[in-house]
Amino acid sequence: MKGRKKYPVVRARHKWKNMDLFLLLLPAMIQVVIFRYWPIAGIQIAFKNFSARKGIWGSAWVGLKHFITFFNSYNFWEVLGNTLTLSLTMLLFSFPIPFIFALFLNRLSPRFKKVLQTASYAPYFISTVVLVGMLYNFFSPSSGVVNLVGQKIGMEPVNFMGKASCFVPMYVGSAVWQTLGYSAVIYIAALANVNPELYEAAKIDGASKFQCVINIDVPSLIPTMLILLIMQIGQIMNIGYEKVYLMQNALNLSKSEIISTYVYKLGLQQARYDFSTAVNLFNTVINFAVLMVVNRAAKKISGTSLW
Repeated sequence: MKGRKKYPVVRARHKWKNMDLFLLLLPAMIQVVIFRYWPIAGIQIAFKNFSARKGIWGSAWVGLKHFITFFNSYNFWEVLGNTLTLSLTMLLFSFPIPFIFALFLNRLSPRFKKVLQTASYAPYFISTVVLVGMLYNFFSPSSGVVNLVGQKIGMEPVNFMGKASCFVPMYVGSAVWQTLGYSAVIYIAALANVNPELYEAAKIDGASKFQCVINIDVPSLIPTMLILLIMQIGQIMNIGYEKVYLMQNALNLSKSEIISTYVYKLGLQQARYDFSTAVNLFNTVINFAVLMVVNRAAKKISGTSLW
């Protein structure tokens, strides 16, 4: 009985003893609540006829009106198709290439590895505006390096930035070039933790470098690769509007209009906050559903999952 009476007292003393750590964590918790959880209340705008004068709580409730309007709009399938096409193409190329690049770097000499890794990591620090400006300069039909070289071999100048069929390859290609080194960092860190004794045992058994990659490096990276794949698939509908919007023009609009740019134009340029919130909420629900399905499938198949 005495032990039971003392236990709550000891537990309370333990809490007060670590109060300085809780106080240190408090500013971060407040920031998360204010900027992550409190704005969730604004989701109700998607179900209301929002009026800035009446505010969020005073605006009239309209139910699913904005969702139905979006589904029945003339460009719904075009915007949805462009978003899925760009997202799946990005996933197809931007996910496996850093994985292969990390395996390649792991087999280089330390000095050359550092030089190549630094060179591949540097483009990540180029701003989106500068990157798009580089694309316009390099692929200009009159003075771009690509068209000048093409003219030397007898090709006609091509307006790559104004050609709808070139939008997805240029977006994905520039994104892979910019994020290659940064995306490979996690894989390189995972390879650094592989037990060197595995390589020594493989060499004693007469394994080649390629066999070491297939039988040691790749299995070591599979758990990390699955986690990154789940996270990337969970963001399948989320493509930042900045780069797409900067690359967008009247000539390639049929392929470059995606949900994020659609929401930006409606929400900020036309001040249709309720309709744009409904479109963005639809986008978020799709991402959440895909994430849940992929995470459960990965857990059942491989045992690796986010939760």
